[in-house]
Amino acid sequence: MTFPRAKKNFGQNFLVNESVAGRIVSELAPLPGETIVEIGAGQGALTARLIETGCRLIAVEFDRDLAPLLRERFARHANFTLVEDDALSIDLCAAVAPDERARVVANLPYNISTAILQRLIGQRRCLVEMVLMLQREVVGRITAPPSSSERGFLSVVVEAYCEAEALFDVAPTAFRPVPKVWSTVARLRVRPHTPVPIDDEALLWKVVSTGFAQRRKTILNNLRHAPEILSARIESAGGASVVLANSGVAAERRAETLSFAEWASVANYLAGS
Repeated sequence: MTFPRAKKNFGQNFLVNESVAGRIVSELAPLPGETIVEIGAGQGALTARLIETGCRLIAVEFDRDLAPLLRERFARHANFTLVEDDALSIDLCAAVAPDERARVVANLPYNISTAILQRLIGQRRCLVEMVLMLQREVVGRITAPPSSSERGFLSVVVEAYCEAEALFDVAPTAFRPVPKVWSTVARLRVRPHTPVPIDDEALLWKVVSTGFAQRRKTILNNLRHAPEILSARIESAGGASVVLANSGVAAERRAETLSFAEWASVANYLAGS
């Protein structure tokens, strides 16, 4: 079977290294009958191995040229379902029904990996775990602890909703076409609840986003220049200095030094003011 060439506009780099494919499936360790969602089945390197485990595999593929070939290759397997949809818009919870929870595995396109990751986190109510191959720098960001130069908004989002760990690196030669960057496979286990209770999640993410707006500035300066809707909330609570002091966060600190608990403290103080 001949698959079409990778499409640059889809950010496709197909996994061709069988050893790497086997290791990813081994890390996921699917159980017979459990529901696994594969985002971006591509040429089927992971798909073939996943089917062999006896799991109920739901493969999502957006490329209309790849979908018919995947269906031709795997449709004879009763535990295989192909969903032609966009990972950025699919309702995963509906796709995995009647099961209420599933696990995800994916080799994510570099150009939209962050957007897909945030989409997956947004549907975490029906997800237990994700084993994802991402650009190595992205995994560095999502696992970055407080005070790391790599820590950013995405780091805090992942910390809030998942326990994340880097598993192993993958060389560019494992793909066709060969990318210019290394990849890393990471495991994200969905938390049953945030590490610290949050009174207003929408408010929390406005605060975190504002805090990282200009990385070289202190948290105080960034909060002082918050968007209008958040600025009004801060002013009604006494101003940025008062908010930080009452949240136990030193005004001269920068956003990357704050733990999730400290972000929560600031947001919860504002929510209660």
